[in-house]
Amino acid sequence: MSDIELRGVTKRYGGVTVVDDIDLHVQDGEFLTILGPSGSGKTTLLTLIAGLTELSDGRISMAGQEVTRVPPAKRNIGLVFQSYALFPHMSVFDNVAFPLSIRGLPRSEIERRVGEALGMVRLGGFAERRPSQLSGGQQQRVALARAIVFGPSILLLDEPLGALDRKLREEVQIELRQLQKSLGLTSVLVTHDQEEALSLSDRLMVLDHGRVQQVATPTDAYLHPANRFVADFLGVANIFTGRPVEEGGQMRLRLGDGQLLPCPALPDGRGAPELDLLVRPERIRLEPAGAPGLAATVTDAIYLGQSVRYVLEGPGGQRIVAQSADRMARFGRGERVALGWAPADGWIIPPAAGMH
Repeated sequence: MSDIELRGVTKRYGGVTVVDDIDLHVQDGEFLTILGPSGSGKTTLLTLIAGLTELSDGRISMAGQEVTRVPPAKRNIGLVFQSYALFPHMSVFDNVAFPLSIRGLPRSEIERRVGEALGMVRLGGFAERRPSQLSGGQQQRVALARAIVFGPSILLLDEPLGALDRKLREEVQIELRQLQKSLGLTSVLVTHDQEEALSLSDRLMVLDHGRVQQVATPTDAYLHPANRFVADFLGVANIFTGRPVEEGGQMRLRLGDGQLLPCPALPDGRGAPELDLLVRPERIRLEPAGAPGLAATVTDAIYLGQSVRYVLEGPGGQRIVAQSADRMARFGRGERVALGWAPADGWIIPPAAGMH
């Protein structure tokens, strides 16, 4: 097994810095997801770890050994890409066996390892088929089997499920997570899919313009984002801006129109001229108009099966989203409602623009 350590990792193309001075430690056996919008540098960072792209500055270590100048083939890394990269003229067996064949293993050992790898990805009876005879999900499993068949220390995955439809993607996500844990593989996934990142990862690293915005568990990044970018990028963010005031021993956020919102205590215990308060949709309670709370108007009620998502118009025309566990919509378009939440269900977004 192996951990990964990045120190000052930077990549420039001409005058453009794509990955900017990144420090990171991926622990042995950890599943870390690099998440960010298009152009954030996440795939470049993955190829730097793989050795497919040369660093401009910094160093990379694996299992305590520096590998900055070590070629990809000698880093003992399994790679899985969105495109599958299977050989169309080869059988499933030969595709999976390829990394073993180029290592010169005897035929009996190759057969044993390929059989084990195909069994792990539930393709035991597919060895003689060609990639064209497989579904997208099956082809991705073949690519995964090929990436693990030689016993890599590290698994790197670049948008591996992006070509699959939603239902199949969710199924393969579960299988990938179970396989990674059973093998104890240190794994790094690149994705722009927030739900995928939240469901698969031990930790997330959120990137924007090549800079680290936050490294945290999925729960912490979602509920306690380090800055406004992370708050907006991960899920739906209701952000209210106002002045903190204390009334009756309880902190409140006073909006521009004078309405007071429940607010947790300020992190540093000091006042602030203005701050941003994050409240996630599932934390918001809807009550009929006249009840205590933030006045708003329902503009849409969307049935999602397990819940109802309300889109609302708040003070100054602000768009607010609330998610209710009710199976049927309690409020319809045009209805006036009152929105409330517990003070602890809000999060004061730190004012810092980002982090290294």
